[in-house]
Amino acid sequence: MHSTTILRSLVFVAATGAALAATPALAQRASLADRVASLEQQAANNRGNVDLLHQVTQIKNELQALRSQLEELQRKNEQLESTNRAQYLDLDGRLNRIEGGVAPPTLDPDSVPAATTPAAPASAAASEPAPAVYGDPGAMARTADERGDYEVAFNALKAGQYAESAQLFQNFLRAHPSGAYAPNAYYWLGESYYVTQNYALAQQQFQALIDRYPTHDKAPGALLKIGLSQYGQQLVADAEKTLSEVTTRYPGTDAARTADDRLRAIELSQVQ
Repeated sequence: MHSTTILRSLVFVAATGAALAATPALAQRASLADRVASLEQQAANNRGNVDLLHQVTQIKNELQALRSQLEELQRKNEQLESTNRAQYLDLDGRLNRIEGGVAPPTLDPDSVPAATTPAAPASAAASEPAPAVYGDPGAMARTADERGDYEVAFNALKAGQYAESAQLFQNFLRAHPSGAYAPNAYYWLGESYYVTQNYALAQQQFQALIDRYPTHDKAPGALLKIGLSQYGQQLVADAEKTLSEVTTRYPGTDAARTADDRLRAIELSQVQ
């Protein structure tokens, strides 16, 4: 009986010792699992940081691209302003020469991009004499009124009042649709639109001049301006075709030489 009790005690002690020995191992395994979970969380955080870094890099690249686009737009805007200035000085100079005024200010050719500056027909720089009128005194008197209406519109154009001159030339053509000054009015109405970059409206007036007065001395310049108006509307293929037509229909004229120069400039701009 006594020996049995002792044996049970020894078994209990052994079991207790085994349990106590297993407890640190379990605790160690639990601690290791926590550490693994912590490391996995850190790895996930690192991946998130890498993704964030990639996003920041992408945003920087997009920002650089936007800056480049902005610089290009600014360059084109400066180019456009230079073109507008060249157009104004060109028109002002031709109008002064037509009316016997002072010489226009000189323009540094290096300041105007050759491929984008529309050239005006040299025929417009020639003297613009009053059309000859024959007939009875009544017809002469009506032409005198026509001349006055024409000069009012022309003076507005010379003064740089392009919207007003366009309206006045329109009024003139309504009042004198078949007048002696009608071809000139169509031409300068087109110029009023062209200088303000209303290229589609300008093209319509120059086309009207050619359709109604194909042999008028302003017809070569009008066809040239149709080509330049098309170019202003980014209709490059149409512009090239029209400018080529100027050189074939009116060979040897100032308009043909200008059209040839413009064709070369367009070709160079496309190569670049």
